[in-house]
Amino acid sequence: MSRIKTISITLHLTGWITLMAIPLIFLHSGSGFGDIMILLHNTDYWLFGLTFMIVFYSNTFFVQWLLLNKKYVSYSLVAFILLFGVFCIRPFDRLLHIHEKESTGGQPARYTSFIQPGSESQPGKAPGQGSGLPSYQDRPLSRSPFKQPLDITSFFIFFTLLAFSGATKVIRKWLLTEQRAARAEADKATAELSFLKAQINPHFLFNTMNNIYTLVLTKDDHAADSVMRLSKIMRYVTEDITENFAPLQREIDCITSYIELQRLRTGSLTIVDFEVDGDIDGKQIAPLLLMTFIENIFKYGVSKHERSTITIKLAIRETTLFFYCKNWIFSSNNSEQTGTGIGIKNTRHRLEHLYNGKHILNISSDNQEYIVQLTLQT
Repeated sequence: MSRIKTISITLHLTGWITLMAIPLIFLHSGSGFGDIMILLHNTDYWLFGLTFMIVFYSNTFFVQWLLLNKKYVSYSLVAFILLFGVFCIRPFDRLLHIHEKESTGGQPARYTSFIQPGSESQPGKAPGQGSGLPSYQDRPLSRSPFKQPLDITSFFIFFTLLAFSGATKVIRKWLLTEQRAARAEADKATAELSFLKAQINPHFLFNTMNNIYTLVLTKDDHAADSVMRLSKIMRYVTEDITENFAPLQREIDCITSYIELQRLRTGSLTIVDFEVDGDIDGKQIAPLLLMTFIENIFKYGVSKHERSTITIKLAIRETTLFFYCKNWIFSSNNSEQTGTGIGIKNTRHRLEHLYNGKHILNISSDNQEYIVQLTLQT
């Protein structure tokens, strides 16, 4: 049994026990234990509880079936039928007359009426006969609901239970709707992250395989070494990309392998200044989050004919990670690139999902310099 269902059953039991205890406490508070037992053994006492239980759960059912489906006329008719039933049964009024029944041996309670002299009098039994004074005579108390004052207390309990059961059903439906919406949002975020990761893998693999293909075509001696480094990178991708977060050390190792792989292609024309500062132990990061920026550096900041310098710095503090990279933008690379820029776009989405309110990303491209500054709260 779920925790929510257990709490619901407990609340219902507590509510009904409280309602059934009210007559015992207030109607017979000054009486002894015997009178309480009389009340417990009387069918009118249990009719009191049964009537309002039927009202409560019937209304709960019809609120779900009719009211929440905007069938207001049908629901109003059902509510009127329940009210009429309470009017006829008069459950609280019956409780008040239990002792009257006991005192008259189970007979209906009686009331005293005034009778004028000479009308319906019996010789020798009507005191004051012939004196001009009214005589008194006991008659049975009528139990017809149409000839008695309204049972206001029963009506009050009826409308209270009607409002409470309706509010309970509406609130429960609202909570379930909110829960489904939250679950749908979480599922959407999970699906979107999975989609973004699925895009990262082919995007990253496509660029790297192009680089190795170039080395193979030129019969470069470092082609085999490049394949080995790529296998290390792909091992990290396939093992840790399934989780939202991975050890920071694995991310740095992947960046290092990628830089070394790119150095084989660029040769001495490109100088890479890669620096890591701080304690890495125990830190985590979204896998391949930084790799997107590293890829862009070598995609736009490397020239086949000109020297270039690439700066990559990573600083780890107690609760913060700072990432900085800078490269020169070559105009020839801008015209040659046919990519869609999907890497940066996906990275922004991942930051919103995984570091919502806990990251600052600034990207600038002033004076032909491309600079990325990222701050993460870890």
